Amino acid sequence: MIRKIKSFGKSLNRAEGPSPAAAYVRMSTDLQKYSTENQLETIRRYAAQRDYTIVRIFEDSGRSGLTISNRDGLQSLMREVESGTADFQAILVYDVSRWGRFQDADEGAYHEHVCSRAGIRVHYCGEQFDNDGSIGSILLKNVKRVMAGEYSRELSVKVFAGQCRLIEHGFRQGGPAGFGLRRLLIDEGRNPKGELGRGDRKSLQTDRVVLTPGPPEEIEHVHSIYSMFVGAGKSEHEIAVVLNQRGILSDLGRPWTRASIHQILTNEKYIGNNIFNRVSYKLKQRRVINRRDTWVRADGVFPSIVDRALFERARAIIDQRGNHYSDEELLSFLQTILQEEGSLSGLIIDEREGMPSSSLYRSRFGSLLRAYSLIGYAPERDYRYIEINRHIRESFPEFLAEIIAGLENAGGYVVCDRVSQLLSINGEFTASVVMARSFKTSAGALRWRIQFDTGLMPDVTIAVRLDRSNERPLDYYILPSIDMNANRIRLAEDNALSLDAYRFETLTFFYSMAAQTSFWEAA
Repeated sequence: MIRKIKSFGKSLNRAEGPSPAAAYVRMSTDLQKYSTENQLETIRRYAAQRDYTIVRIFEDSGRSGLTISNRDGLQSLMREVESGTADFQAILVYDVSRWGRFQDADEGAYHEHVCSRAGIRVHYCGEQFDNDGSIGSILLKNVKRVMAGEYSRELSVKVFAGQCRLIEHGFRQGGPAGFGLRRLLIDEGRNPKGELGRGDRKSLQTDRVVLTPGPPEEIEHVHSIYSMFVGAGKSEHEIAVVLNQRGILSDLGRPWTRASIHQILTNEKYIGNNIFNRVSYKLKQRRVINRRDTWVRADGVFPSIVDRALFERARAIIDQRGNHYSDEELLSFLQTILQEEGSLSGLIIDEREGMPSSSLYRSRFGSLLRAYSLIGYAPERDYRYIEINRHIRESFPEFLAEIIAGLENAGGYVVCDRVSQLLSINGEFTASVVMARSFKTSAGALRWRIQFDTGLMPDVTIAVRLDRSNERPLDYYILPSIDMNANRIRLAEDNALSLDAYRFETLTFFYSMAAQTSFWEAA
């Protein structure tokens, strides 16, 4: 976040007068309501004493200082410094820890060096030393950087220990409840205070959250999932198809997938167990899938909605299913997926029909990364996809509304299911709208993966390919289900004629179809 304080204008050309400076402030959590204002008060006092005029304020509110990746304010500041267009000659920061609590002290020094190289000095206004390049200031500054990082490490250890104690007492530590379960808020005396909806959080520090059984109809569906898997021998994919055909949505309000069914069959919360530390992301350094013997657990602390014997039978089936494969066969499957998809992830593996689950790879090889390394695949994790996916979710209603408006303007009659967002057009056929984000291959070419809503079984899929920046639609593909024999396709920038036959720069042709009395007669 950047706040423009004043247009410095021609004063930059004056031979005399205050020097222009930028202020950078940061607070770690939204609970530190007045932190940035307190920092600014010290910074302004420092500026007045040293003859600086603050022309810009760069702010990171509620942002951790462990990395620069999620700090938009500091990133904007550094971009201006590196571009050579900065309208300030100094950067004023409250202290070394506000600049960052980097786990590598050299990282903070590097960012400061970039500023110094551009002729812009960083001043720490609340510290006991002047950042003037003297030996004393250099030593103190480096000590402060190490102390700032060590503070985060010590705090992380204390927080983790506290979370483990809460787990052992049966309290839930974050995450959605899951299908068939709900989060119940209780006070310090374990008295119920009410259910928490999706996205709701507790307001009092002394309150706690536990899991409780959800609506009876959801519990029945959970029992049906186990019955179909254990009793009828259906696969996760087959169960997902059955539930989708019945019009039953998952706890996220979406159609069921192979992975979402697998999660219900393997998560111990359905037999009342509280599990923690399966995955670690300590100090925002690296996401690690932990070994089972390092998990923190408390058994039987929640009401069970699945019989323990039935759960163990389901897990035995899954384990036995995986034991049929040798290590070489598992790695061969991975190589095949990598060749077809271009990348690997737990989600890609779990959604692959006839493929062992990602959990089997973790248990067999210790982690997915270990399995990847055995086939020579080294993924370069890019967390920008999280922001891109968030933007796509937020923009989807707008894109959907544009398509509906276009259909109606062409004379079509459109009904949109508010839950599944499946379009019924003229009462004659259905259409599903899917967004396909762009991604780059190692050679720099663009690719798109289009995932069909097979659970909704639409007559037509309107695939919206996003542009290079994933901000706006690039073009549209109209894909009749009768011509699609796979649940996903991958598109390049230029595709085969069989696909190009369905490609339209606008939806004009499709709109004209919708205006006809019968879509299929018109087609």
